[in-house]
Amino acid sequence: MSTLEFFETEVHSMTRESDSVLSLNLRHPLGEVLPSWCAGAHLDVLLPNGLVRQYSLCSDPAESSWRIAVLREPAGRGGSAYIHDELRPGTKVQVRGPKNNFALDPAGKYVFLAGGIGITPILPMVRAAAAAGADWKLVYLGRSRTSMAFLGELASYGDAVHVHADDESGIYPLAGLLEDPAGDFDLYACGPGPLLNVIQKMTAEWDDPARLHFERFAADPQLSAETHAPHAGDHEFVVETTGGDEFTVPTGTSILEAMEQAGLSPLSSCREGICGTCETTVVSGEVEHRDSLLSEEEREAGDTMMICVSRCKGRRLVLNLG
Repeated sequence: MSTLEFFETEVHSMTRESDSVLSLNLRHPLGEVLPSWCAGAHLDVLLPNGLVRQYSLCSDPAESSWRIAVLREPAGRGGSAYIHDELRPGTKVQVRGPKNNFALDPAGKYVFLAGGIGITPILPMVRAAAAAGADWKLVYLGRSRTSMAFLGELASYGDAVHVHADDESGIYPLAGLLEDPAGDFDLYACGPGPLLNVIQKMTAEWDDPARLHFERFAADPQLSAETHAPHAGDHEFVVETTGGDEFTVPTGTSILEAMEQAGLSPLSSCREGICGTCETTVVSGEVEHRDSLLSEEEREAGDTMMICVSRCKGRRLVLNLG
């Protein structure tokens, strides 16, 4: 991973994709070429009201504009409501990225499994697999067809796409799709936490766990509790920033929280180590990584960390926070 800077885009158009999903078409305000990206990538979006949220790119990488899609979440923290109710075409929006923690790897055969708004990172994967002539199929699950975005676009792929609406057919029989431990396909799954938990349970005995690829939009409650629970060996440490600030991080307090208490305003969103918004460059010090994003190689390199959950193994960290 690398630390990226925010830059300005403009909302060119907005489209109602289902009864609860709104898509935004983003362009460079001066008509310049936007950074390239591949299927599975997402953006950090800094909304005009100050909230930072992550949205998967669901357009075609060959297009000159970017598309994201936002599910209205009545019980959310305000980001989706702001986009649905306040954002309008012509609004300038700061974005950072694209970043990709869910890249499509080469495989002999693919099964894509999307639940609800989880279709957003999967849609470009379907395009890429189809364009490459790969062997693939998509199972798209939703409460009802009226709640499911992009059905019109997916219809062009014919029988390779299976749309399953619970109000028409009941609960989809995942076991028939997943419980063969010697299956010959790579699985890419995205959707609500309960769905992904079931998928992980059903694939726990797979002969090759590397065949399973998934992305969460929200932290699993059990994993979140384990992440934030005190760990044996947790201790107080000092963080020094390259901007000249210095503050203490007590046991039971995250670096992010300690910064906020010190009057600093780092960008953050999930506070669970799953989104990457608070990713920070480490200048010196040894990190106790507790996120769900960094690869083993990135953890061993120790030059970046998620300050919402990760800590210091020693007594001092120096971070590039300006």
